Amino acid sequence: MGFVDELRWRNMLQDLTPGVEDYLEGGIRKAYIGFDPTAPSLGIGNFVQIMILSLYQRCGHRPVVIIGGATGRIGDPSGKDKERELKTEDELQANIDAQLYQIKNLLDFEDSNTGAVIINNFDFYKDMNVLHFLRDVGKNATINYMLSKESVKRRLETGISYTEFSYQLLQAYDFYRLYKDHDCKIQMGGSDQWGNIIAGADYISKNIPGAQAYAITTPLLTKSDGKKFGKSEEGNIWLDPKMTSPYKFYQYWLNIDDADISKLFRYFSFRTKDDIESLEEKHRDSPGQLKRIFSTEITERVHGADATQRVSQISELMFNKDLSAQNLHAMSENVFHDVTAELPSITINRTNLVQSANIIDFLSEKSGLFSSKSEARRAIQSNAVSINKIKITDVNHLINPSDAIHGQFFLVENGKKNKFMLTLD
Repeated sequence: MGFVDELRWRNMLQDLTPGVEDYLEGGIRKAYIGFDPTAPSLGIGNFVQIMILSLYQRCGHRPVVIIGGATGRIGDPSGKDKERELKTEDELQANIDAQLYQIKNLLDFEDSNTGAVIINNFDFYKDMNVLHFLRDVGKNATINYMLSKESVKRRLETGISYTEFSYQLLQAYDFYRLYKDHDCKIQMGGSDQWGNIIAGADYISKNIPGAQAYAITTPLLTKSDGKKFGKSEEGNIWLDPKMTSPYKFYQYWLNIDDADISKLFRYFSFRTKDDIESLEEKHRDSPGQLKRIFSTEITERVHGADATQRVSQISELMFNKDLSAQNLHAMSENVFHDVTAELPSITINRTNLVQSANIIDFLSEKSGLFSSKSEARRAIQSNAVSINKIKITDVNHLINPSDAIHGQFFLVENGKKNKFMLTLD
């Protein structure tokens, strides 16, 4: 299946310029997508574009990644209602380094024919002065044409700086340099980039006689209710595990609306059309199982097999009411460190538990989980308290340091929903 057909069946094709399918049939072709270093991590929207480059590569072509060392200094007005806050050079470089690390783990850079290429567009401008830019780039675009772009029109009432207004000129010149210097004749991106991409194609046709540049865009990824993907109650969903833990990443996809799973499978899975349709038919009456399959696949791709296995164990610990004490003790120490980051956690100085402690004292004075001894006693008498999956029914029960899992952790449950992790320091 050709690349464009691959996008079609996945419902990932918005627009394309005439002739691009014929051009792609002529051999190994380069195509690029730009990523501006506006954050110290890629997000879900960026991951859609990484997926496009991955599919392009798997169809036998060479993807080109443009890191916006220059455009990141300007700020793309697309999809924004107000001016972006400009980053310092140190912030931009830190963001570039972080995003490159992620990209290098998500694309194949080793294949001699289709290995991905990274180019920093700062190299296009570092030796260019403002007069050169105005004469050679600005002269090729009219104000009328630039004002017609949707990203500009929507900002005319609230205001747009000349800096962001000029972004489309830089993106057009990027395309020109990639076409001229790297034989890269296709630019891809989200549907909000169509105007900027076409501006680049126009710039190329004006400055390279007989040149033909191409554009391919994908729909913006939205939920069944029309809202964008990539947000949770806590904020953005990032690919960096320090910004969005693998567990939260996994849970985000696991808790999506049932109506969105088919769309997401097509956007983010490397499975074939037949495989996806077969899974959908098999789990037509159990969308939760389909979501678990998808959540595991996307988490493993972003965070790796080891982290995904720990995430699965964390989910078991958090939500499997049939999990036994034996199962709990069999989990690795790393799993408990991860759980500590996800559950309300309290650290107890080890010297406070050098010997056996009465369960009432342990839950109240030593840990502070209960505000008073009487509250702890009532919870135990109500059969609500478990420690490390063992139900506590005796108010005179003794807690020993040796009871801690891996000599360090106590999972305390008060009722079905209230879970806490106590850690010996």
